[in-house]
Amino acid sequence: MDLSALSAQVLRISDIYAAEHGIDRSGDWALLKLQEELGELTAEHLRVSGRARGSADAQAQADEAADLLGMLLIYCDGAGIDLEQAMRRKWLKWLDQAAD
Repeated sequence: MDLSALSAQVLRISDIYAAEHGIDRSGDWALLKLQEELGELTAEHLRVSGRARGSADAQAQADEAADLLGMLLIYCDGAGIDLEQAMRRKWLKWLDQAAD
């Protein structure tokens, strides 16, 4: 699955979830949710690495990473960011430079 297809599916799911739960996703909602999901991933990372109490759960850690990616895709859509283009410009250019 490519990033555009993944983003479209995530956005559809977000629309369904917001409609079912009456969530107002206006303004800075996506950025705040992105921060929330990063905090949840951090908490799972600390548990898995033995630096926080609670049982370590690699599946929960993976789920939180997925939540973070999903929210990043939602944020980028709302902010008008073409994430694929930005990745090519910011990161993937290094592969072209390394090949030279």
